[in-house]
Amino acid sequence: MNNNWVKIYSTSQQHLAEIAKGVLKENGIDSVILNKKDSAYNMWGELELYASQKDALEAISIIKQHDL
Repeated sequence: MNNNWVKIYSTSQQHLAEIAKGVLKENGIDSVILNKKDSAYNMWGELELYASQKDALEAISIIKQHDL
């Protein structure tokens, strides 16, 4: 991932990360989920959602509007 991506959301729940990504896609914003959960136990860690710098503020606003 290059420096043009900004973390806009993080959660420990896979379904919330996928919902946020889907909502952004519906609004024309591309995003990527980076899974930082521990691979052995899958209990610790976060899933982080990234968007491009140019879309970051709009993406954060959309996520907040949807109470994610």
